[in-house]
Amino acid sequence: MRASRLLSVLLLLQAHGRLTAAQLAERLSVSPRTIYRDVESLHAAGIPLYGEAGHAGGYQLVDGWRTRLTGLTAEEADRLFLAGLPGPADELGYGDVVAALRLKLHAALPAPLRDRATQLQQRFHLDTPGWYADGDTSPELARTAEAVWRQHRVEVRYRSWSGEVTRVLEPYGLVLKGGRWYVVADQPGRGRPATYRVNQIRELTPLTEEFDRPADFDLPAWWRAHVARFRAELHRDEATVRLSPAGRERLREIGSDPVVAAVDASAGPPDARGWVTAVLPIESLTHAHGDLLRLGADVEVLTPVTLRERLTATAAGLAALYTPAAQPDKPADTSRDRA
Repeated sequence: MRASRLLSVLLLLQAHGRLTAAQLAERLSVSPRTIYRDVESLHAAGIPLYGEAGHAGGYQLVDGWRTRLTGLTAEEADRLFLAGLPGPADELGYGDVVAALRLKLHAALPAPLRDRATQLQQRFHLDTPGWYADGDTSPELARTAEAVWRQHRVEVRYRSWSGEVTRVLEPYGLVLKGGRWYVVADQPGRGRPATYRVNQIRELTPLTEEFDRPADFDLPAWWRAHVARFRAELHRDEATVRLSPAGRERLREIGSDPVVAAVDASAGPPDARGWVTAVLPIESLTHAHGDLLRLGADVEVLTPVTLRERLTATAAGLAALYTPAAQPDKPADTSRDRA
């Protein structure tokens, strides 16, 4: 561990030119006192390193000196694809490995390219979760990733839409979409992979049996086809609605691309108030009820009748809830009479 940290000190100085003990300590998650000891060890090993006191001081290597100890370990090479994704790498349990990998890659670059890499890092940032959630957290994510990598079967206790089930899975790959982790896995002998949301895995037990991942299985291609099927099957019904100009604009903000496109394609000419009649695809009556309530009084459902009746009942309930209750008569002011 200490040898790795000494190399990290060396690579950081090579990449950044000059850093204070406090800056090195912060980057390596140690104390400044530990950095002082590390610098002494590097001196003892003959590394041409010197320090300067003062506000602009710090440690740096003698000009022109570069280490060649930037070769990647096997584990670092395995995690190379995560070099630009420090957040997901941490979630998978590879944070330290990827941090060392990024440092080595940075140190190995010529100075002009190293400067450009630093500028890019400061100008572009990938934040995978959505605005209203921090993404999935799962205690089983790291072990799922390990099983994917080692091609080991796992037994999982999983909460599905129909209840809790126990299954043996052969995990082919992990996908991060919208801040949520999914494992694409098959069941032994089934030959039909499916997706499982990792944070719904209640318990995971690694098994000793290995499995043969199909040689022709292409995770990105399979996932693209899966997403296409999901979207095609998502909207199985439709509703005819009237939309106000404000409702139509609001729908562009909250509706999915297929819904907005369907409204644009089916909208008739506006009436005197600017309202249009259009047909939009819906996933189910329950989903449509919740989605259309977000448009308030800027949408009127014409069909199906069941959906219209549900919205009518909800609107009546809201009206009853928010109608001011009859105020009791105030007692007459008799203060003047008493005076």
